[in-house]
Amino acid sequence: MYKILVCDDEKDIVSALEIYLKAAGYAVICTCNGQEALEVLQKEEIHLVLLDIMMPVMDGMETLKNIRETSNVPVIFLTAKGEDMDLIQGLTLGADDYITKPFRPMELQARVYSQIRRYTLLGGKTDREEDDPEILRIGSIELDDAAKEVTSDGKPVSLTPTEYDILKLLMQNPGKVFSPREIYRQVWNSPAFDGEGTVSVHIRHLREKLEIDPSAPRYLKVVWGRGYKIEH
Repeated sequence: MYKILVCDDEKDIVSALEIYLKAAGYAVICTCNGQEALEVLQKEEIHLVLLDIMMPVMDGMETLKNIRETSNVPVIFLTAKGEDMDLIQGLTLGADDYITKPFRPMELQARVYSQIRRYTLLGGKTDREEDDPEILRIGSIELDDAAKEVTSDGKPVSLTPTEYDILKLLMQNPGKVFSPREIYRQVWNSPAFDGEGTVSVHIRHLREKLEIDPSAPRYLKVVWGRGYKIEH
């Protein structure tokens, strides 16, 4: 049984999380501040941490820093509206995902399942798998090129062939910036370039299908004046 550590100082939130996660078949350990969470991590084998940002004694940011010194266990931040800057900092420090309060039980379970699956079955890899070159993974996005299927947080995502080809190109080259001209040349197989607007529309559609907040994308990024990239 996979074991999840919940760290939040709001008792109602902790109780709700415990109910939802136990109903999904997980073992749950609850703490109310970062110091308690770190003590549990030293004693228990934990498969995922749900971590609040604002807490007494030790907040989520400091807790995450300590966790990342010794462990790559998946960490999902529990965030409230208005904590956008904190969230960006948390993702930079090494958080794997986030859920905004109030959360939906099905969304919570899907995100938890996705992160635990990657951590326990896939060795925590986030890009091209060495033992299966036809499967690409960036964060919660998975592209199976043999089956021509894409999932996000474990859920199937329906893409057009063009959207699929753009996503594949970016996922094969994480962190690399592609100009609209280069994307057009490689995806449309045409040296002529008259499709900058077309490329931007397809990128927007990909964001709408893959990103939690398309207006503030986590994976599909624009580099102003240069082009697009996908990043972990």
